[in-house]
Amino acid sequence: MVDFVQLQFIMKQRLQQDKAIHTVDTEGPTLEAAIAEAATLLNLPVKRINYEITEKGFSGFLGVGKKDWKIRAYQRLVTREDVTVASVLANTDTETAAPVIANKDGEVFVHLDDDGANLKVVSPVMTGKRVTKGEAMIALTAKGVIDIDENLVTTVVNEAKGEYIRVGSFNRKYTNDSMVSVSVTDQDMKASITLTPPGPGGIDLSYETIISVLKDHRVVYGIKEEFLRDFLDRPSYRVPVVVAEGSPARNGKDAYIEYFFKTAQKRVPIHEETDGKVDFRNISTIQNVVKDQPLAKKIPPEEGIMGRTVVGGYLPAKPGTDIELPLGTNVHLGEDRATIISDINGQVMLAAGLINVEPVYTVPGNVNLKTGNIIFLGTVIVTGNVEDGFSVKAQGNIEVKGSVEMADLEAEGDIIVQKGISGRNTGTVKAGKSVYARFIENAVIEAGNMVIVSDGIINSRVDALKRIVCKGKRATIVGGHLRATEEINAKVIGSAASGTETVCEVGIDPKSKKQLDILIRNRVSREKEIEQLKLDFYTLNNILQQRKSLPPDKDIQMQEVIERHKLLLAEIKEIDENIAKIQELINGVKIRGRVSASEKILPGVKVIIRDVVEDVKNEYRATTFILENDLIRVTKYEEPDEEAKRGPDGYTTN
Repeated sequence: MVDFVQLQFIMKQRLQQDKAIHTVDTEGPTLEAAIAEAATLLNLPVKRINYEITEKGFSGFLGVGKKDWKIRAYQRLVTREDVTVASVLANTDTETAAPVIANKDGEVFVHLDDDGANLKVVSPVMTGKRVTKGEAMIALTAKGVIDIDENLVTTVVNEAKGEYIRVGSFNRKYTNDSMVSVSVTDQDMKASITLTPPGPGGIDLSYETIISVLKDHRVVYGIKEEFLRDFLDRPSYRVPVVVAEGSPARNGKDAYIEYFFKTAQKRVPIHEETDGKVDFRNISTIQNVVKDQPLAKKIPPEEGIMGRTVVGGYLPAKPGTDIELPLGTNVHLGEDRATIISDINGQVMLAAGLINVEPVYTVPGNVNLKTGNIIFLGTVIVTGNVEDGFSVKAQGNIEVKGSVEMADLEAEGDIIVQKGISGRNTGTVKAGKSVYARFIENAVIEAGNMVIVSDGIINSRVDALKRIVCKGKRATIVGGHLRATEEINAKVIGSAASGTETVCEVGIDPKSKKQLDILIRNRVSREKEIEQLKLDFYTLNNILQQRKSLPPDKDIQMQEVIERHKLLLAEIKEIDENIAKIQELINGVKIRGRVSASEKILPGVKVIIRDVVEDVKNEYRATTFILENDLIRVTKYEEPDEEAKRGPDGYTTN
């Protein structure tokens, strides 16, 4: 759409310019002479003259009947708007429109100096009109040039190099020379010149003359040299023109801190899944950082840049202000003395203007939709519960003041649940060290050290690298499968009323046992596949025997069966090697595994020590089961060691 407001503005400017046009009536023996006279009166180059012929001239016959040419002349306006109108009509989006290279006619200039008359011709731009010899001659005649070398004029016009070449002379009149005055204003920050036009026989001012006059007035800085050269070709007279400007002083920028983390969490980022749904459980505002991670950097203050006046004076500039580094806790300064680096893994925070890395993240309440899932490179403390469907992962410890429901917990350190874990056959808890809880029910537990419970373990799968200990007033293990390398210890193991099997397995590293079980299952599945391949091969081979050749599709199938059979045999060989390594590792363990019940162990419990299985058929009181000479023996009850009684940081199971 055309921008009519812009067009209206342009047309208004043109109307004002038209009203300001000054016309002159001139005459001469030839049309060129009348135009040259008009150019002199209007103080304009011939190229900038438009005219109307008011009366045609006649050269007469032998001087008889001679008649002068008469014209009405005025300035020809060529403005940027000539191009702007076209660009507006073509495309009103001036920010995205490609730059327009306007057509421009060639130009002719005449400059008079002490050496004579000089001609300069500038070539046109794009499809602009070239300057003709006639136009050059008109311009020279208008300036009163005599003794014109027309051949040289022709050369200058044809070459159009944009350089002044002396082509003639003129009758010099010193009193008519162009004059210049200099004015320094704005506290020596601007210098202007005002020119008076030359009269007949007077010379034009040269660039060198202007520079010399400026220096006489102490103007030595900020001179617009290119502008000045162009201005002297198209001078404006009796009006001041700024030809030099100073540089204001620029104060230096203050120092500031560039943060490599979000300093203000105004809005929680929400990420859509590929199906367009948003999992609000995975929304978190925790900013985790790791040890030695750069957190922020101070950008030093800048030195100010002094200003200059046109007369060469210096203007002082203030340097930027420095600031203190916002060093808080668990951070240090890097070798460059500007970068702030984390000392530990944890949560980076900006508090009271200082950068801190907190090793502990506290959830004030429950882990739910409000908090989202928690992932933290430190210790997490939950003051409430961990609700269904949410997870907490920490590189340090996890401590839950309430209970853990159908949720997932994972920590490289200890996991402490003060009330209990109720996984409803879905929740999992994995600790790199130990798990401490009041009770565990219908959950999957893995611990790199111990599992310590006060009230009991019910229908759960519990693996501990060292011990599983239930030590409290209601310390009972009922149902489920428990595995520990060294010991399983409880007050009561099994239940007379429950029909659920209780399996207590010791003497083998649970991780190794789990790997062994996976390898055995994988071997069995491959053996089954090999049996099926044998049947397929037998069928294809029968076809081959009967037909002496296989159809193309059957031939391809035969090759696939053979290749798959080779691959499965190689995989079984690798599995057997890994099984042998794990069995060798298990057999090399010197640990004396034991299963102990301080009060009683009930019938229906299955005790496994290494690879020996004992189904308990009678009730035993205050008993410890051990392996001796490849047989499980019942001995006097043995208390767990002190490590199992202490708990984490003073926390006990009592």
